[in-house]
Amino acid sequence: MARDTRPADSRVAAVLGPTPCACPAQDRPLLVGDWRGQVALTVALAGQPNVGKSTVFNLLTGLSQHTGRWPAGGLEQRTGTCRHDGAALHIVDLPSVHSLTANSLEERIVRDYVIAGRPDVIVVVADAAALETSLYLLAELLCLPVPVVLGLNMLDAAGRQGLRLEPHVLEAALGLPVVPMVAARNQGVRELVEAVQRVACQSATYAPHRPEISPDHRRVLDEIQRLIAGRVPPPYPEDWAALKLLEGDAEITPMMQAHLAGQWEPVHALLRQHEDAILAVAGGRYAWIGRMVRAAVIHPKAGQVTLTDRLDRAVTHPVWGLLVLVAIVGLLFGVTYAIGTPLQQWLDTHLVQAGADLLRAWLHNAPPWLSSLLADGVIGGAGTVVTLLPILVIFFALLDLLRDSGYLARAAYVMDRFMHMMGLHGNSFLPLFMGFSCNVPAVMSSRIVDSPKARLLTIMVTPLVPCAARLTVLAVLAPLFFGSYAMWVSLGLVGLSLALLVVIGVALHELVLGGEHVAFIIELPLYHLPNPRSIALSVWQKIVDFLKEAGGVILIVSVVVWALSTLPGGGIESSYLAAIGLMLAPVGALMGLNWQMMVALLTSFVRKENTIATLGVLYAAGQGGAGLGAALQAALTPPAALAFLTMQVLFIPCVATVATIRQETGSWRWTMLSVGLLLVISLAMGILVYQVSLRF
Repeated sequence: MARDTRPADSRVAAVLGPTPCACPAQDRPLLVGDWRGQVALTVALAGQPNVGKSTVFNLLTGLSQHTGRWPAGGLEQRTGTCRHDGAALHIVDLPSVHSLTANSLEERIVRDYVIAGRPDVIVVVADAAALETSLYLLAELLCLPVPVVLGLNMLDAAGRQGLRLEPHVLEAALGLPVVPMVAARNQGVRELVEAVQRVACQSATYAPHRPEISPDHRRVLDEIQRLIAGRVPPPYPEDWAALKLLEGDAEITPMMQAHLAGQWEPVHALLRQHEDAILAVAGGRYAWIGRMVRAAVIHPKAGQVTLTDRLDRAVTHPVWGLLVLVAIVGLLFGVTYAIGTPLQQWLDTHLVQAGADLLRAWLHNAPPWLSSLLADGVIGGAGTVVTLLPILVIFFALLDLLRDSGYLARAAYVMDRFMHMMGLHGNSFLPLFMGFSCNVPAVMSSRIVDSPKARLLTIMVTPLVPCAARLTVLAVLAPLFFGSYAMWVSLGLVGLSLALLVVIGVALHELVLGGEHVAFIIELPLYHLPNPRSIALSVWQKIVDFLKEAGGVILIVSVVVWALSTLPGGGIESSYLAAIGLMLAPVGALMGLNWQMMVALLTSFVRKENTIATLGVLYAAGQGGAGLGAALQAALTPPAALAFLTMQVLFIPCVATVATIRQETGSWRWTMLSVGLLLVISLAMGILVYQVSLRF
C-alpha cells in the first residue's frame, strides 16, 4: 500500500470528515483531584482475546491481585491495585470480548459494568498487528459515557509483520490518548498509567471522535431517540439505547418494550420500516475503522512472507499441525514429570514424612490418639498438598507459556475438525483445554459457545478432560507403579480419556441433541515472546488460590478419614472405613483392587487430591508408618494399578464441578446424566483394562 505523504494534520482532517456523530455525548463528569494525595480511580481493562490484556493487568497490579466472581453468571473476576505518583488505581480486568453485542455472557458483563459500574477510565488494550479488529470494540466503547485510553500493544510483533504504525497520528484521529506499548517487555506501562491520570484530570480536553451512522439513517435514529426520551431506565444512556434498538439488540429491545408499554408500537413500527439499520450502524463503524487504519498504518509490500506465516504453514496444517499438538502436549507432561516428580519425592521425604516422625517424637507422652491424629490425619493428609506444588507450578507455567505465545489459538484451529464431529467447533476446544487446569472454570467458560445445544454438549463432555488435580494424582502414583514408563502410561491414559470424550460426544450429539452443527471463525494472533514476570504472577495467583481452596478441604477430609479409620476402636480392620470398603470389595475385585483403593477413589468426589491424602492415612496406619510408595507396590499388581489409574482419570468429577454443571444447565436431569454416565464409563473401562492387562 502506498504511503500517504500528507502532513499528519491533513491526514487527521481527512479521517474525521464532517458527518455528525451517532453516539451519545460524553455526559459523565470526570474525576479531578490532586495526584500528590491519595486519590483513588477505578480503571477497567478491556480488550479482545490474545491482545496481551492479562500481561498488562499483571504488570500493573503485581502481587496485589484478588480473584472473585462477577455477580452475573459467576465468571472469574480479577481486580488489583496500582499506585503511581501518589495515586491509587483500582484495576478491574474485564472479560475478553470481541464486541458489546450481548451475544455472550462475557459481552453482557463488560457493557453492564461500564454502564452501571461507571469506571473512571477504560483502557482498551489493542493488538497493533490486528488493529482493525481491536478498533471495533473501541468504536462500541466510545458510544458509552466513560473516557477511554487506547493501549497500542505488541508493536514489536507488528514490526515483524512489516507493519509501521504512527501512534501520534492515530491519537489525533481518534481524539483520545494512544499509548504505544510492548507489554511483554514492560514498555509503555508507566506511560499508560500517566495517560489514565491525564484523562481523569483533564475532562475539558477529552473529546473523542466517535464513529458515525450513515446519513440516510440519522433521521431514524433521531426519531427513535425522541420517542424514547425520558422513558429509558437508568443507568442506560438514551442515545445509546436508541442506537441499540436500531441494531436489534436482544437485551435492550425487550427491556425497552417493557418500559415503553403502550408507547412501544410507534417505535416498533419505525424499526420494522428500517430493518436494515443494523447494516448502517455497522457500516458506519467499519468506515470509521478504515479511515483510522489508512491514516496511521503503513502496510508491507504485497507478497512479503512473515515469520508467523512460515510457522503457521506447519502449526495449522491438518496433519502436521495435529502432530505438533500431540508433541507439545507430550512435552508438557514429560517436562512436568521429569522436573516435578523428583522435587515432589524430595518434599515428601524431607518435609511430610520427616515432619510426621518429628511430631510423633515430640508427642511420645501424649495420648496415642492425639499423636495419630496430628501425624497421620493432619500432616500425613493435609501436609501432602505441599508436595503437589512442584507439579502444579511447572504445569501452570507451561500452560501460561503456550497461551501467551499465541499457540493455544492454533490448537483450537487444528482441533476444529474434530470438534465438528461432535457438533462443536474449535471454540469449544478452548473450554475443554481449560479443563486441564480445572473443570469448574472450563464448564463455566462454555458460555462462549453461542449454540445452546453445542454449549450443553460442551458441558457434558468437559468432565472427561483430566483436570490438574487428576493429573497431579496421576503424576504422584504413576511413577510408584511404573517407574521410567510413568510418562507413557500417563500419556496413554490422557489419550484414552480424550478418545472417550470424542466417542461420547458423538453419541450425545447424534442420539440426544439432534445432530446440530455450527460454524467456527477465529482470528489467529501473532506469535510473540511471553512476559516471564506476567507468567510468574499468574502462576503465583493460581497456587495461592489452590492452597486457599484445597488446604482446608483436604485437612477436613483427612481428619474425617482418620476418624473413620480409627473409630470405634480396635484397629483399622474393624473401623467404619473398613466397613464401607468391605461393602465395595466385590466391585473392586473385578479390577484387582482392595477395599482401601475403593475408599480412596470415593473420597476423590470431594476433591481429587483426596485420593493421595486418603491413601496416605490408610497405608500409614495399616503399614506401621511405611512409605506410601512401598505400601502401594506391595498391595497392587501392575494390572490392578493400571485399572485404578484408569478409574481415577475417568471417575465422576468433584462435587464443585457437579454443582457447576447443575448451575450451568439449570437441570438436575442433565447433571445426573453426566454423573451416571461417567460412573458407568469409569467402572467399565477399569474392569476392561484390568482383564485385558492380565493377558499380557
